[in-house]
Amino acid sequence: MSTLDQQAKAPPDIRNVVAFLRSGKAGMKIRVGALNGKRVDYFKGKSAIKALLSPAYAALPSVPKITSESEAQALLHSIIPYTFFLRVDRSSSASSNSPKVLSVISTQVFTPTDYYAWFYEGSQWITYAGGLLMVAVMLGGVMFPLWPPIMRLGVWYLSIGMLGLIGLFFGLVLFRLVFYIITVVVASPGIWIFPKLLADVGFVESFIPLWEWDLPKKKAKKKKGGDNTDKDQGGSKRKGKAVEGNGNGNGRSAFIEEVDDSGDANSRPASRGVTVEDVADDDD
Repeated sequence: MSTLDQQAKAPPDIRNVVAFLRSGKAGMKIRVGALNGKRVDYFKGKSAIKALLSPAYAALPSVPKITSESEAQALLHSIIPYTFFLRVDRSSSASSNSPKVLSVISTQVFTPTDYYAWFYEGSQWITYAGGLLMVAVMLGGVMFPLWPPIMRLGVWYLSIGMLGLIGLFFGLVLFRLVFYIITVVVASPGIWIFPKLLADVGFVESFIPLWEWDLPKKKAKKKKGGDNTDKDQGGSKRKGKAVEGNGNGNGRSAFIEEVDDSGDANSRPASRGVTVEDVADDDD
């Protein structure tokens, strides 16, 4: 008996559970594997249990009520005989980019740690509707010479309108670039008209704000942990580093100290001075 025949025997409440798990509302992590040379979707048991315990499942009508993990596991185990999904063994693939190789296990039970391959594609009406629409569009294009004159005239106006919108967009892009170059010369740093026109935002947000200065973005400065800084009683910062001696054997080396002067409001602006001190080297 085929899987379709087995799935047709499922009661309505079980079909509703399967439809929920196969839809995006369940939030299950779906993986892609290779079963008998064909790509199939598969999932881990614990993700299905988590989906049945979610608020989205609790809000569904005409489905069995689940209040614990054991009830969810029992319900998923009862779905296996209808072959909507089957327990599979996952082996390693030849490369990291290729899908995992799957094989159906003879013993079919449901556990949170095992993997299960889907043999149910869900509702296909969207696929069928899309296929029919594509065929209708192709036939309509081929039979364009047979259209009534009014319809052909309407298509002509529509195409001219679309080309006009595209031309207007490229014209606006060129105009804002020329305007920016002019403002860079006469009013540095320059002004962008519709600064978010080419940004990855919505249609309305592309035209907000109307203009903006081309100010450089501020970069956060990283503090180096290796600097030896301290503050004296007057609030000034002091930095220093030792410089090796000239090798004359006197056991002394030079210490260069930088001092930042910061006075009160009546004092002169902050300045920096450099003083050189002799510091005796430690013997130990």
